[in-house]
Amino acid sequence: MFDEAATFLLDEDTHKTAGSSAEAPPSSVADAVLLDAYSRSVTDIVERVGPSVVRIDIRHADGSRAGSGSGVIVSPDGLILTNSHVVQGARRAEVTLLDGRSLAARVLGDDPDTDLALLRVDDNATLPAAPLGDSKLLKRGEIAIAIGNPLGFDASVTAGVVSALGRSLQSKSGRLIDDVIQTDAALNPGNSGGPLVSSRGEVIGINTAMIAGAQGICFAVAANTARFVLGEIIRHGRVRRAYLGIGAGTIALPRRIALRHGLSQATGAALTAVEAGSPADEAGFLTGDILIAVENVPVTGVDDLVRLLDAEKIGRTIPFDLLRRSEKRRFWAGLKER
Repeated sequence: MFDEAATFLLDEDTHKTAGSSAEAPPSSVADAVLLDAYSRSVTDIVERVGPSVVRIDIRHADGSRAGSGSGVIVSPDGLILTNSHVVQGARRAEVTLLDGRSLAARVLGDDPDTDLALLRVDDNATLPAAPLGDSKLLKRGEIAIAIGNPLGFDASVTAGVVSALGRSLQSKSGRLIDDVIQTDAALNPGNSGGPLVSSRGEVIGINTAMIAGAQGICFAVAANTARFVLGEIIRHGRVRRAYLGIGAGTIALPRRIALRHGLSQATGAALTAVEAGSPADEAGFLTGDILIAVENVPVTGVDDLVRLLDAEKIGRTIPFDLLRRSEKRRFWAGLKER
């Protein structure tokens, strides 16, 4: 689409300047070059990552189709990340690759709290895999490419930018999914579970939701959260996590406050919600506080918090360091298992 638009612009500019100059205005040539570069970049990424994107079909016990979505192969031995709401609690799935092969897969684990699930292909085959990137390195405005199977149109590609970072989104289980990426790369039913890809060809998120009726407001679970969930499912078959009861987003710390308190990090986790009756609520956490450490381990963002609230902390009362109105305060919270 962009190559054709670039060609049209060049033809139009050449026609307008015919008889007065044999060359198109420099600005028009530069615009065409930029459009070509963008087009080539997107094409290259799709060619590299596209073969690792699969269609996932879920069937009832009687063989009838229950639903479908997308997924992305993240290891050559057939590990596939997708959404929890795509697998719908099923234990088996049918996976269709870009080359047309249809493979059987089993659901290794399902985590509704992050709307993520992990599948493994039954066949002993080496499959094309896409690398998981570091979502903490993302910046607003970066190119974001969504690949999936919306509305049954297999291997569809949409492109946009990272619109915002650190969003919170309520999962089907009712828990807030933290560190969600907002993008304007168009998503439709069937895109769920497919990858959101960076300009480096890395999976930076797993597409999960859109706001119906809105223009370009779509969401993906961050790759760092997906990496944590993948590791937990492989080790334990499920995600065991300590329950604190907050919603949070990564935020930059004011430099003068960081210097005053001798903080080494430049960012923290700002509390956007505190659930009533939760350990955080009982400990005295308030919306607007900035969490900077858990058991003296610095928290630079929501992904650190997700990683630190692991199974080892279940049943323990541990210290949390917060910034409240620029003052550093310590609170103790007794953590439960979610």
